This record gives sequence, structure tokens and C-alpha cells, in this order.
Amino acid sequence: MKMARFWEIFRFCVVGGGCFVIDYGLLYALTEYAGVPYLWSSGISFSVSVLVNYWLCVVYVFRAAGGQTGRQKALFFGSSIAGLFLNQLCMYIFVDLCGVYYMLAKLGATAIVTIWNYVMKRKALNG
Repeated sequence: MKMARFWEIFRFCVVGGGCFVIDYGLLYALTEYAGVPYLWSSGISFSVSVLVNYWLCVVYVFRAAGGQTGRQKALFFGSSIAGLFLNQLCMYIFVDLCGVYYMLAKLGATAIVTIWNYVMKRKALNG
């Protein structure tokens, strides 16, 4: 069972890395090229990456999650909304209160939210 958990965490990291690229790239593009304020861009990019992450978690990471109940889906998306709030709070604190460049702040926010996401999404998808 330990190897199965190792591979699950490995798959979670691969999917999370890909979704991070989506999140980070979209944050930059929306802020720098579309002129969207960084907090709005951060919320949009996070939300897009969550949708992609959800689909990949169901089909690739947590393979036993295919037949989810409505309650499990609600928990997954509820944890994602809480993750969005945590992301936005971290971004605001790092950028506006601490003066960190928003792209660097995103790295810190992502580290914090990643831990939250793994724990909550695993619980939501595995019941």
C-alpha cells in the first residue's frame, strides 16, 4: 500500500505541476498583456487551473474516484473555493502588505495552497 500512495502523490505532483504552469502563465498573461489587476488575474488563473486539476485528478491521480457522489464533488469544489480564498489572501499579504513582486508572491501562495489542496482533494475524492 505504501508504493500505491507514493505513486498517487507522484501523479498528484505531476498534475499539480502542469496546472501550476497554467495558473502561473495565465496570471502573467492577464496581468502583463491584458492589463487585468493582479488580484483579478490571480483569481481567474487559479479558477481555470482548478477546473483542469479536477478533471486530471479524477481520471489520472485518484483513479478510484470515477464514481463520485454529489457530496464528494461538493467537497472537492468547496475545498477549491477555500483554496482560492487562501490563494487570494496570500497574494494580497505578500504583494500589498509585504511588497513582494506578484509573480514571486504566486510561488509562495502556491506552496501554501498545494498542501491544502492535496489533503482536502484526497479526502473529497476518496470519501
